Amino acid sequence: MKLYGVVGWKNAGKTGLMERLVTEISGRGFSVSTVKHAHHRFDVDHPGKDSHRHRVAGATEVLLASRNRFALMHELRDEDEPSLDTLLSKLAPVDLVLIEGYKRDAHPKVEAHRAVTGNPLIATDDQTIRAVASDTPLDLDRPVFDLDDTKAIADFILGQVGL
Repeated sequence: MKLYGVVGWKNAGKTGLMERLVTEISGRGFSVSTVKHAHHRFDVDHPGKDSHRHRVAGATEVLLASRNRFALMHELRDEDEPSLDTLLSKLAPVDLVLIEGYKRDAHPKVEAHRAVTGNPLIATDDQTIRAVASDTPLDLDRPVFDLDDTKAIADFILGQVGL
């Protein structure tokens, strides 16, 4: 599987860019999966539902399935957070996995940047960031795309991974 990341500070436009890239790249006939890193506690389950009750009772994994989708929930309990490589090994094979977050990992990335946030560029000190998608012109040693030019960013990523 080919990997490419989207990183940036909070409110930089990462999720919107990810959403547009999935639509654009899958629309070209490629299979795409995503991985999203969360820095906060989250839950995809709901208290009172059977699957939630199974987890609360102590199940390590609960697989919830229907004819439309399935979700595997794994409780880490006191385990360390799994590495990106471990998580990627759990995905079914696809043409491209887009990864939101995991900015410290070594895979190639594009940085989403909005000037209004006032945050510094991550790319300045990180060569794994191969391009920046920004809402303002930047003078960098790598490509800079308009944050809303999804087609050009998708072309760049697909060229980078050889698809």
